[in-house]
Amino acid sequence: MAAPRGVIRALHRGTLTQNSSMDRIFSGIQPTGKLHLGNYFGAIQNWVRLQEEYNSMLYSIVDLHALTVPREPAVLRQSILDTTATLLACGINPEKCLLFQQSQVPEHAELGWILGCLTSRPRIQSFPQWKVKNASQNYEGTVGLFTYPVLQAADILLYKSTHVPVGEDQVLHLELARDIAQHFNKKYGNFFPVPKAILSTTKKIKSLRDPTAKMSKSDPQKLGTLNITDSPEEIVLKFRKAVTDFTSEVTYDPDSRPGVSNLVTIHAAVTGLSIKEVVHQCVGVDTAHYKGIVAEAVIQKFVPIRNEIKRLQEDKSHLEKVLQAGAEKAKELASPVYQEIKRLVGFQ
Repeated sequence: MAAPRGVIRALHRGTLTQNSSMDRIFSGIQPTGKLHLGNYFGAIQNWVRLQEEYNSMLYSIVDLHALTVPREPAVLRQSILDTTATLLACGINPEKCLLFQQSQVPEHAELGWILGCLTSRPRIQSFPQWKVKNASQNYEGTVGLFTYPVLQAADILLYKSTHVPVGEDQVLHLELARDIAQHFNKKYGNFFPVPKAILSTTKKIKSLRDPTAKMSKSDPQKLGTLNITDSPEEIVLKFRKAVTDFTSEVTYDPDSRPGVSNLVTIHAAVTGLSIKEVVHQCVGVDTAHYKGIVAEAVIQKFVPIRNEIKRLQEDKSHLEKVLQAGAEKAKELASPVYQEIKRLVGFQ
């Protein structure tokens, strides 16, 4: 569910406009399921760009958040490594950023408890994400599912992050982190920067089978989600089965033609062309043929990445070393911040 436009505008005013040595950017991704095109264009592509522009970048595989729904231990362990391989293959460079596993830095969970004691229950209950996810679990959602926005705030504030790349569906969570930072500062003195948003400019990728809903790892319609690791044959099949309409021409009108417009959005994203350029190139092309054109563009973009992921997955020790090195550096940043927090709240 999208955030209110007033919230988006307020956060957008904080978008980075220049490279400052004082900026610190944090973002995280859950190691659950296969990463898909929505993850790539909504987050990972932006991460790759930002690591080239700014000096202090922290990207975390947030495995604590992954426990908000039941996970088999062996599956979670493998998913952490697979997510690491995918991020590296997509261009995340550990020499230019910190890539680390959240649970390897215990200060995340410890700070989460402190911040939870500054956050009211009604505030969390008002989150649309809680309402939807709790309903999906037959209204038996766990305490972890309920409080994970507070842990998200701890993830950000632990490193005194100044900016967070977010999509529209996460701005309410960032607004909570901002409010918690201000509450802490009012109670204990000016300590945390109030983090600002870097809003993604990429249009949201929708499900191929339900173009009114965003592409999701948990989509029960498996043909609706394009995974980064899909084979060329799978990509062709999913586009062939993509929902469009009874008009044959290629146009961009998300309200009245969401299915075809979603294909145009994907085509523009994988080629780097604008929506207008894509539509202009496809004048006279019927939608059945157009599905094949978009499928081929996706194949050209992601097959090399898929091959690199497979190569990296075969070197488990390398992936573990990357995460270990990242965690050590993250701890160096987190420890003095958390020690000062312990002093401020009266633990020592």
